Amino acid sequence: MGQDLRNWNPEDEAFWKSDGKAIANRNLWISIPSLLCGFAVWLYWGIITVQMLNLGFPFEKSELFTLAAIAGLTGATLRIPSTFFIRIAGGRNTIFFTTALLMIPAAGAGLALQDPNTPLWQFQILAFLSGIGGGNFASSMSNISFFFPKKMQGYSLGMNAGLGNFGVTTMQILVPLAMTMGIFGGEGMVLQNTSGTLIGKIPAGTVTYIQNAGFIWLVFLIPLAFAGWFGMNNIRDEHVSPDIGNPFSAFGIIVFMLVIGLFTAACGLWLMLPENVGGSGFDVSKWIVLPLVIAATVLLLRMIPGQVGKNLQHQYRIFGNKHTWAMTVIYTMTFGSFIGYSAAFALAIKVIFGFQHIMVDGVMTHDTVNPNGPSALMYAWMGPFIGALIRPIGGSISDKIGGAKVTQIISVVMVASALGVAYFMQQAYASATPEDYFVPFLILFLILFTATGIGNGSTFRTIAVVFDKEQAGPVLGWTSAVAAYGAFIIPKVLGEQIKLATPELALYGFAAFYMVCIIINWWFYLRKNAYVKNP
Repeated sequence: MGQDLRNWNPEDEAFWKSDGKAIANRNLWISIPSLLCGFAVWLYWGIITVQMLNLGFPFEKSELFTLAAIAGLTGATLRIPSTFFIRIAGGRNTIFFTTALLMIPAAGAGLALQDPNTPLWQFQILAFLSGIGGGNFASSMSNISFFFPKKMQGYSLGMNAGLGNFGVTTMQILVPLAMTMGIFGGEGMVLQNTSGTLIGKIPAGTVTYIQNAGFIWLVFLIPLAFAGWFGMNNIRDEHVSPDIGNPFSAFGIIVFMLVIGLFTAACGLWLMLPENVGGSGFDVSKWIVLPLVIAATVLLLRMIPGQVGKNLQHQYRIFGNKHTWAMTVIYTMTFGSFIGYSAAFALAIKVIFGFQHIMVDGVMTHDTVNPNGPSALMYAWMGPFIGALIRPIGGSISDKIGGAKVTQIISVVMVASALGVAYFMQQAYASATPEDYFVPFLILFLILFTATGIGNGSTFRTIAVVFDKEQAGPVLGWTSAVAAYGAFIIPKVLGEQIKLATPELALYGFAAFYMVCIIINWWFYLRKNAYVKNP
């Protein structure tokens, strides 16, 4: 345990049965909870902001939407350098160190949330640092891809991603429950609006401990850091991590590459955000800024001198493969939708169904609290739970019948369910009794989450078959990096359309994108003369 591995060959059946399987599974089962905590810390702002509204923190709804968006963009951008960590720093070094780094935003959030007068910029910095958890997905998936044989890639990657993504669901269940108890001390705050947990509504006037939303993750992160250091392995073979130095030099390289991602993410946020929330006020379109952020991050990483730069140039060969770009778009449809909806679901329920939408002096208003509205914290966990739970199943089915075929089926389902969600959002946001439309809205959204989970598993299978062993890991990291921008785009687009009183337009746009993905998947992998037939 903990030692470096050489001559790792999981495709050798005898080696796999005698030693390989046990070692691979040990690394997988330490990787999964570490990734789970990464997702939790990355995306807990979707729950924290709902409770900040319930507690009367002095921020506008639009300001609170920026916290989830900031964490989303930073987490996606940090996946770009994280894509290349394993070859440069080794799997054990990477998972240990990036897991330990999550203690900084977790502890910081706990401290900041104890005071409702904490300025917005401090929460924005903590949301910014929470993006480290989002970046961890790319390195985690790349690492696990090297441990298992091709025949188990759909299953192993589906387990790592699916159970790791349970961090979203775990967070959405655990954070509201942790807030009900003073388990870490500190002063509680009194709810001004009804809140909720998985087990029921909590009435206004109840004391709650919102700071536990951050502190609770230290309970898991500390032992997981030890488990990663003592239980995981670096694979030192040529196609994995041939040139890693001592652990401290590896940690230094990781920090340097993360700083590059943080810098480009900060520049992008500054260009896009309004002046009143710390941005430039230039209001540059996200459709211009995001490609610039991605390109700048890739370029700056490539300019790193010495052995690290040479190593990156070797891995950058993936960009010359047309399948890298096809799978980037397709994976964005599945994982980008999953992570984006996970980030926005709770606040969307709160804003659309938690307020009455009534005409006052000929003007539609959306500020009257709906006493019959559903509690966002009671329902928000369901979609991510289903999407994460079914991901390994999607991978296993794809191992049997082909990934592209499964992807095509779920793409059609995503188009239909997105259009249905759009319809009921439109009806609810124009009604004084929006709760009348909540059940069909929820059912269709759960179908949408289910499809994204199955599609995640099927795309893992496709990537594992289409790319060779050396490229599969970096491609998994790269595609997940681009797809993770869904955690920024979906809350941002949905927030913008809610502000314009047309939330349904966001879902119509997403449905149109899914239709484009259907065409790409068919052209590359399902048509008669496809480049690779139903991988």
